[in-house]
Amino acid sequence: MKTFTSLVAFASLANFVAARTVFSVSILFHSCDFLVNGVDEGHGVAVRVPASNAPITDITSDNLICNTGFEQPVSTVVATVPAGSTVTAVFHHTSAGYVGPDPADPIDPTDKGPVLAYLAKVPSATQSDVTGLSWFKIWQDGYETSTHQWGSDHLFLNGGNATFTIPSCLAAGQYLLRVEDISLAQATSYPGAEFYIQITGSGSSQPAGVAFPGAYKSADPGIVTDIYEVTTYTPPGPAVFTC
Repeated sequence: MKTFTSLVAFASLANFVAARTVFSVSILFHSCDFLVNGVDEGHGVAVRVPASNAPITDITSDNLICNTGFEQPVSTVVATVPAGSTVTAVFHHTSAGYVGPDPADPIDPTDKGPVLAYLAKVPSATQSDVTGLSWFKIWQDGYETSTHQWGSDHLFLNGGNATFTIPSCLAAGQYLLRVEDISLAQATSYPGAEFYIQITGSGSSQPAGVAFPGAYKSADPGIVTDIYEVTTYTPPGPAVFTC
């Protein structure tokens, strides 16, 4: 299993959302930018950009949380994201972003799997320690049985853009946004899949979450999957939180 991870930090929902991002991206691509309601925050701004596109293959590793080895200096910007906003995480094959025609940009089209997004409320979106956080899922794009397309296919066709909505009922505060793509191309048995993310508003919800590592188990059907025989698919982790 290959996973890519990126974090976005969001600030106080009541007044604004501060977002720092470390995107979770599976295999051979980087999260470089993100957009709030269609407005680009800028390349590498409020994002922890992995320097290498090497995947995380150990689901028990802390590196599964946000990847590792970030481009320096890491951005200290916390992006403002009103609750209910549309956010787009932008992924590319390299940390430089789009650098010209590349058949594997933003991701090799043969690397099939789901794309998922999680949030975790934190004291400070710029904190370096990301262990022990409680993550709740806000979006997932798994497998469409009618078109036989995976979330990764949609990511490829959309030029590396993964777009979803920040729940409108979330309590104001600083958050990390974690977006990941999981490649199941080698996931007929563990550890085939390789694993490579604040808010403003008037809501009060604080969803229960899961821990990374720990949320994914080696025997989970969403992790151990034969993409050539699949008819239905449920992405790993908890259900998507809804208001």
